Amino acid sequence: MSDLMIRIKLVKSPICTPEKHKIIVRALGLKRMNQVVVRPDNPSFRGMVAKVPHLLRIVD
Repeated sequence: MSDLMIRIKLVKSPICTPEKHKIIVRALGLKRMNQVVVRPDNPSFRGMVAKVPHLLRIVD
């Protein structure tokens, strides 16, 4: 198993976005603007990020 991690930052508010986008943002553990969370770098989290790329950024 790989222990690689990715840092995900919420850069745009999910207000006025479809409910599915809000659910994805909450599932990633993001609650506030500019909040950064660390998650495992695996296909499930990468897929969630790919669904809402206009709201999130991957931070180095």
